[in-house]
Amino acid sequence: MVNLKKWIFLLPLLPLIAAAQSIDRLDLATAYDMAVKNYPLIKQKDLITQTADLTISNLSKGYLPQFSVNGQATYQSDVTKVNVPLPGFDIPSASKDQYRVTADLNQVIFDGGAIKEQKTLQELNAGVEQQKVEVELYKLKERINQFYLGILYLDEQLKQVSLVQEDIRIGMDRVQAQVNNGVAFKSNLTVLKAEFLKSQQHAIELRSSRKGLIQTLAIFLHQPLNEQLQLERPADPTVSIDSNIKRPELDLYASQEKLAGHQDKLIQVKNLPKASLFAQGGYGRPGLNQLDDHFDFFYTGGVRLNWSLGGLYTRKKEKQLVKINQRSVDIQKESFLLNTNSQLQQEQSDIEKLDQLTTSDLEIIELRGSVKMAAKAQLENGVITANDYLREVNAEDQARQALITHQLQLLQARINYQTISGKQ
Repeated sequence: MVNLKKWIFLLPLLPLIAAAQSIDRLDLATAYDMAVKNYPLIKQKDLITQTADLTISNLSKGYLPQFSVNGQATYQSDVTKVNVPLPGFDIPSASKDQYRVTADLNQVIFDGGAIKEQKTLQELNAGVEQQKVEVELYKLKERINQFYLGILYLDEQLKQVSLVQEDIRIGMDRVQAQVNNGVAFKSNLTVLKAEFLKSQQHAIELRSSRKGLIQTLAIFLHQPLNEQLQLERPADPTVSIDSNIKRPELDLYASQEKLAGHQDKLIQVKNLPKASLFAQGGYGRPGLNQLDDHFDFFYTGGVRLNWSLGGLYTRKKEKQLVKINQRSVDIQKESFLLNTNSQLQQEQSDIEKLDQLTTSDLEIIELRGSVKMAAKAQLENGVITANDYLREVNAEDQARQALITHQLQLLQARINYQTISGKQ
């Protein structure tokens, strides 16, 4: 009964417990998705959309009737008077203190497309801002590549340390037997033990570095990662040499070009005439009849045409500014393509170089391995010392370390090529 109550109490917490469990296995594609999904900048996209929607909604209100209420009280030094005496008529004059409260209504009937073009401008501007976020999010891949491949590199080094330790352990066992039989000096065994401890220290350094990279990767993924996290080695991507770059920066430049080009339409629209209906109603002294010095209601209405010609003075210069902005975007795009193609060429050269180096490393390892096996037999027969044996073990270890380094560098170069070209 006690255990049942305990499980009933923990039942609501099971989803939280499951969420808090650390990840044991991970692949590169999943790491990309988790990093983008949990990166704080992703929230900016929703804010950009909300801002654009609110701005466009406000612009749409420009088609609605516009109301305003105004009031004024004035005192003037003189008023209109009729100084022509007419028998039997007394023509009053207005008071010098005058009062007026009005309600005005204005309805746009033609604005030259200004509101429509401003709404389009906001949509294009939101597209540019959204694409800027995409560019920053894409840069995350480069950082994830560094952490992910760094952990894989340390894993391979730890495997190599284990192989070296096994070789040293075999040597220690054989030298121990020789010391026990009195055919070898104890100093030979001491040298091997010291080298074994040295390899253990190296393993500690590697595990510490691996732990640090995993913790850093966990921060970017916003997920707990097990210290014994197993990473799936990415398949070597096929590198095809072409000029088809699919980076989000190119979409950004295209959006900026559209935005700059739309400025030209706004210049044309703002110089067109505007027409609207208007109506005004009010109460004051005097009303519309200036000869009646009493408070009275009044109203007026009609059609208003407005054509501001001041923009014609600046129209030419504004069009030149639009062309300059478009040219600036073109220059940025050209610079980006130049730098990107240069990076791709460098990565391609590295891939070709590392392909040759890994092939050569395999040959060197095979030769060093045969020499080590011969040294192992010589050590067992007392022909060489422990130092001689360790020299061959370390030589093979260096050859394997070179292969590990070149293989991971080759994988990184291939992945970098895909990332730089926008195909990753």
